[in-house]
Amino acid sequence: MTERPLIAVVDDGESVRESLRELLREFGFTVSAFASAEAFLISGCIGHAHCLVLDIDMPGMSGCDLQQELKRRGQSVPIVFISAHADEGLRPQLLEQGAAACLCKPFSDVVLLEVIHAALGGAMIGDRNDTGQ
Repeated sequence: MTERPLIAVVDDGESVRESLRELLREFGFTVSAFASAEAFLISGCIGHAHCLVLDIDMPGMSGCDLQQELKRRGQSVPIVFISAHADEGLRPQLLEQGAAACLCKPFSDVVLLEVIHAALGGAMIGDRNDTGQ
């Protein structure tokens, strides 16, 4: 039996977090969801997640802060950033720092699946401005 990749979803928005959890499960992934970066850090999920779907703007530790903390800890996990705010200045910076992709909400399930598969395969998708709809 093949192990299903673990995708960790970190988003402070409950509806987004739960929708992503259900969608990714339908895609065949194992999913753990967290309401904050801090909750993810203390969860014990670090080192087990194959990909991180991470909101940029969250209270407390932001998605960018979590990316830096993971680097500081020597943890390498592909990150797909998601945000409701299109910050064209931040996207190139996140990609330069190793993000697999940056998606602007709302995005289609097809685009999300595409970037996660690419991240799991080690390929860089880069900047996706389109919603795939």
